[in-house]
Amino acid sequence: MYPRIYLASKSPRRRDLLRQIGVNFDVLTFRDGERGEDADVDETPLPGEGVERYVERLALAKAEAGMRRVLWRKLLRHPVLAADTTLELDGEIIGKPRDAADAHAILSRLSGRTHRVLTAVAVSNGERIRSRVSISQVRFTTLNEHSIRHYVASGEPLDKAGAYGIQGRAAVFVEEIHGSYSGIMGLPLFETAQLLELFTTGDKA
Repeated sequence: MYPRIYLASKSPRRRDLLRQIGVNFDVLTFRDGERGEDADVDETPLPGEGVERYVERLALAKAEAGMRRVLWRKLLRHPVLAADTTLELDGEIIGKPRDAADAHAILSRLSGRTHRVLTAVAVSNGERIRSRVSISQVRFTTLNEHSIRHYVASGEPLDKAGAYGIQGRAAVFVEEIHGSYSGIMGLPLFETAQLLELFTTGDKA
């Protein structure tokens, strides 16, 4: 149903989600000396850049960087899929925490409030590139100091946008969501399927 693709991400959650909808993929690995999935991408927000544009720009840049690697290495020409997830609270872009103290501060800010989770997904085949953005709202219960410290000590928040994983221990923090559960996890499956179908049918839209 879907074309075979390269996944330009190290995220195990994105791998699991692609398998869930039956996508055949190879992880686009990185050679020694390369920093990882965003080695070619500056994640610094541009002056005045809105969060929707920011997250889509990064997903597009990661897909383009992945396709450059496919061409450099003379790999089989499959489409490259990349994604980026970020949170927005009070108009501020919140990415992955720098360290445990930053994770604690982020979770304290999210406590008892509603925030937005934005995930952009982009696909490039070297000739064209397309993207979609999923926007969801998540409301956290009020978190006490012990709950935050215990969760941060688990290590789970440290590699996740907004310092939590909804599919992990932080599920107990979530009172309500509006939007895409898979998008909050890091890969909105509805939008991903739409994009992959475009590259299956050859649709130029």
